[in-house]
Amino acid sequence: MAARPIWKGQIRLSLVSIPVEVYSARNSGGRPSFRQIHQPTGKPVRYEKTVPGVGPVEADEIVKGYDTGEGEWILIEPEEIDAIRLETKKTLDLVQFVDACEIPPLYFDKPYYIVPTDELAEEAYRVLRDALRQSGKAGLGQMAMRGREYLAALRPCGDGLLLETLHYPDEIRKAEPLFASIQDEEADPELLDLATSLIERKTARFDASAYEDRYAAALRDLIARKRKSGKAPRLEREEGGRRPQGENVVDLMGALKESLKEDGGKGGRGKSKSSGGKSGQKGGGRRKAS
Repeated sequence: MAARPIWKGQIRLSLVSIPVEVYSARNSGGRPSFRQIHQPTGKPVRYEKTVPGVGPVEADEIVKGYDTGEGEWILIEPEEIDAIRLETKKTLDLVQFVDACEIPPLYFDKPYYIVPTDELAEEAYRVLRDALRQSGKAGLGQMAMRGREYLAALRPCGDGLLLETLHYPDEIRKAEPLFASIQDEEADPELLDLATSLIERKTARFDASAYEDRYAAALRDLIARKRKSGKAPRLEREEGGRRPQGENVVDLMGALKESLKEDGGKGGRGKSKSSGGKSGQKGGGRRKAS
């Protein structure tokens, strides 16, 4: 089945807008999944929502509540949540650029491929890709999707662009309490040399294809063998658009020049409220895609 975009809109760099489509970079079918089945009937098991001492409850009796930690719940009505849900905007503004290796790996959440919607958008798309690659930078911005706002980083990936959603700072657990008990002492020099030599000996270019999910492979093999076997137990299962045309990016050179005039003297910090216009934190970097 053909991949379907999860978001359609445009990437905007000052006055330059690039119509794009966003696709998940993850393969959800990479590992076999199972359903729980009621063996006497062959029907899938479903779960009822129950309350201790009450039993099953109706959906219209359930409300959302926030635990204050003081022995009470603050109840929130669905209408109140709907009122603050963000409309899915169709624009990802690149408000800041940082060194691609400057973003700590623990901030990265989910990867997505970004592709131009059509041939008219492709020229500007390639210019942005090559400019990011040449500068070694990642573009930062925020995008509204599924009712909430995501912080995102954009960087080159092969012939295209990779967008990765990032965690906000308050979503990252502080490491200091967990590492506090580790003694801050220098390692034994001889042991350090041995470990360093071993690391250097095993150093090579990253190649994910060299690794296999052996558990998933064993599951697929088990399923294949059981499908071929005539003795394996079985149960009968109960049966139960046009792509949008992109904007015409004809005068790309003029738009880029005009953008430089407008942004001249403003510096490289973004204006986004949530990102605070701060550059990414320094830390263990991730090798930028090429």
